[in-house]
Amino acid sequence: MVPRRIAQTALYQEVAERLRQRIFAHELTPGTRIDEQVLTVDYGISRTPLREALKVLAAEGLVTLKPRRGCFVTEISDQDLDEIFPLMAMLEGRCAQEATGRAQPEQIARLEAIHRQLERFAGNNQIERFFLANQEFHARIQEMSGNRWLQQVIQDLRKVLKLTRLFSLRIDGRLQQSLAEHAAILAAIKAGDGMRAQSMMHDHILSGRQALARNATAEESIC
Repeated sequence: MVPRRIAQTALYQEVAERLRQRIFAHELTPGTRIDEQVLTVDYGISRTPLREALKVLAAEGLVTLKPRRGCFVTEISDQDLDEIFPLMAMLEGRCAQEATGRAQPEQIARLEAIHRQLERFAGNNQIERFFLANQEFHARIQEMSGNRWLQQVIQDLRKVLKLTRLFSLRIDGRLQQSLAEHAAILAAIKAGDGMRAQSMMHDHILSGRQALARNATAEESIC
């Protein structure tokens, strides 16, 4: 039997990734209508791969397809956040517990290096760089857990949370609070205390939601 050649990455997948990164960068903000005609011209493609890409992003929750109205970047409501964050807290808490039981010295050393970056970025109020290092910190813990199913579900939910997560770090005091929470998670992992690592991670995720809620309340009071 003659082996078939491995196909190159499908065009729609590349289009989906470009749009995904624009959404994460907030070039396409929540609620924005996706102009298919403009994108086909900009990318030099037909509507077929674009529409296939939008179906992929819709499955990830990043865009919403509305019959007879078009496609829009997903807007995350307070109810969405109230439903997603507790789920994320549970999943990432479990991940931290499993990671603690499997942690190797070189993996802990990598986490310590990332935490030093977090300290530096927080000290310089470099929010965007802190956000990226924060993502890497969490990703390394997920990797350490060795549980690919947990990783997959968490990554899917984190894609949706990227629509709002950065703003929690802009709230007064949240940057330093987040840094302290990361330090507590790291200390628990280093101590081999899986239950404490789980608890610290669980509380860390929920505190992000609480920060967003406080900010929303403050904005309402100003209005």
